[in-house]
Amino acid sequence: MIDETRVHYETRLDGGIAVISMARERYRNALSQQMMEALDGAFRQAEDDPQVRVIVLRGEGPVFSAGHDLGSPDALQTRAEREGQSMGQRYPRTRGMDVEPHLRWRNIPKPTIAMVQGHCIYAAWMLASAMDVIFAAEDAQFLPTNFAYFSVPWDIGARRAKYLMYDNRFIDAREAMDWGFVQDVFPLDQLEAKTMAYAERVAAQDPFQLRMMKHSIHQMQEIQGFTPHILSSYSDRMVRAANTEVPISEETEAGKRRRYLSVERARANHEAGDT
Repeated sequence: MIDETRVHYETRLDGGIAVISMARERYRNALSQQMMEALDGAFRQAEDDPQVRVIVLRGEGPVFSAGHDLGSPDALQTRAEREGQSMGQRYPRTRGMDVEPHLRWRNIPKPTIAMVQGHCIYAAWMLASAMDVIFAAEDAQFLPTNFAYFSVPWDIGARRAKYLMYDNRFIDAREAMDWGFVQDVFPLDQLEAKTMAYAERVAAQDPFQLRMMKHSIHQMQEIQGFTPHILSSYSDRMVRAANTEVPISEETEAGKRRRYLSVERARANHEAGDT
């Protein structure tokens, strides 16, 4: 069952296109544990529905997603439940939230499309990366780091990944397209229409042929080591998290909202025009 308080699910084109909408506009579609479970339910429904040929992922409101949830009621509840967990407990939990779902969604045997507007930060990059095709509005801003599902070198290439991440900055939609992460950019008021037109064209193709195309392309990446790299990078990240001496987040109000310090630095760099 889909959690409709967090994710809206609909089908279009006589059931041929499933549209999954992140529906936490108040919280900038932040990706809490509960939100991830709701998304997983929606993706599973779309995958299991024989009528659905294409899946479109979008975020309601002005922002695709601000990334990991740091301070909504969802996050506060989860933080309280997990207080004092050991690394042995954190390791499978975070892998189950940040790695395994993205690998599963990446391997859905149907074409998937992300429709991105506004911010696409950290965990939101992971989510978009797990889709086959990404369309962006002209106002889209992307921010990656060495997160749990570390797809960035596969998304934009190794040297560009280092160049971008060392600098800790946002890239806009056009730069993301130039680097291959985004496939096309449209004015915000045309993003949905252009995305759905593409989805309709894809839905008109032979679904078995589409499945084989996707499988063959993924096999190329698997031969190059995609999944082993993702899993190895996740282990590296957990070692780093257990030993870092530099705080990665701070509370803006005791017991409530938190913020990533690196996101704040990237935002300051962007506002200063240091690109």
